[in-house]
Amino acid sequence: MSRRSAFLTSLPAMFLASLPALAQETAPAADAITEAAETVAAIDSGDTAWMLISTALVLLMVIPGLALFYGGMVRKMNVLATVMQTFAATCLLGLIWMIVGYSIAFGEGNAFFGDFSRAFLAGVDLETMSGTIPESVFVAFQMTFFIITPALIAGAFADRMKFSAMLWFFGLWSVIVYAPVCHMVWAANGYMFGDGVLDFAGGTVVHINAGIAGLVAAIVLGKRMGYPTTPLPPHNLVLSVIGAGLLWVGWFGFNAGSALAANGRAGMAMLVTLIAPAAAGLAWMFAEWAVKDKPSVLGLISGVVGGLVAITPAAGFVGPAGALVIGLISGLVCFWASTSLKHMLGYDDSLDCFGVHGVGGIVGAMLTGVFALEAIGGTPGLLEGNPAQLWIQIKSVLITVVYCGILSFVILKVIDLVIGLRVDKDVEREGLDLALHGEAVH
Repeated sequence: MSRRSAFLTSLPAMFLASLPALAQETAPAADAITEAAETVAAIDSGDTAWMLISTALVLLMVIPGLALFYGGMVRKMNVLATVMQTFAATCLLGLIWMIVGYSIAFGEGNAFFGDFSRAFLAGVDLETMSGTIPESVFVAFQMTFFIITPALIAGAFADRMKFSAMLWFFGLWSVIVYAPVCHMVWAANGYMFGDGVLDFAGGTVVHINAGIAGLVAAIVLGKRMGYPTTPLPPHNLVLSVIGAGLLWVGWFGFNAGSALAANGRAGMAMLVTLIAPAAAGLAWMFAEWAVKDKPSVLGLISGVVGGLVAITPAAGFVGPAGALVIGLISGLVCFWASTSLKHMLGYDDSLDCFGVHGVGGIVGAMLTGVFALEAIGGTPGLLEGNPAQLWIQIKSVLITVVYCGILSFVILKVIDLVIGLRVDKDVEREGLDLALHGEAVH
């Protein structure tokens, strides 16, 4: 037999002998395919679809919602600077969340601070999960919260802060204040989470945080030129009405999306997000009507936003009756805070960031401890015989106010020392649009 014939004859035997080794090599690939299939099977497509929509809705709250809401309330010479702040914050904070914010907020760390193990979103890929949704969707959803919170603060210092100072403040504040508070409230090992605080969608994390920072910024920067003797009326309330409408629509993603699933709790959160702001808007409107003889457009939309703020921490814990009471109380209290309290204390909160978000968030956080229903959120409130929950809510408010207030003050003072916070008097008098951005609305 020739060498060629012998080789051909031995091929079947060689092939059979190689099968065990081939099977060993292909086993890991087969296991990987099986594991990927199991991961896909674990993803709930309905929950994921709802969270994708919710993420888009919350981004809608920021751009264009908040940009138009704030932009319409300032004077014409500052409208571009105001919407620029919101849009620039969206870009800046989105990247900071990706680089380090998510890791500090949701990294394991300790009870007060995450860690840097998830910096640059390390480990987030197609297979990683957060409950029944991909972790990538959870990261994106929480990114929108991270973006909108500092953007809300801009309403307190409208018309007078340098654009460069604003960027530094938002960047530092988001990492030093927002992310740790988020970790304490929402991370599984967070201090306030372990204490049993109820904050469904960000009454503490977002609104009290933003409101207190806004109050501190307004005090540190000082009053606008001419305030309060010179009228500083909104230049286009139609823009603000459109913005308020977009905020209300987007808030369904904010509140109902915080269920992180398409389920009955999300449905209830959506329902109460209709009831509370409606009640708050009417409460503010009728209070203003009684005090000033006329109901204003600005008052009505401000009341609605106040109700949206107040129901945010309670959305996944209360029913329709609780939402109605929370809305009525928040509308009245936010009206008082944005008018009487502001004038009594003498601070210039330009667009009532503290009066609406800070005060509304405090009211909502505390009333959550009163009206929480065990059948909805698993935890009873004061009315169901659990007064301890009200104290837990009050304690979370106090921790956030003190932590945010002190660190916001320090950050602002450091920036003021290094680059300055406030624009020159000539710039403020002539308007920020042309001076800071070389553009103007004609």
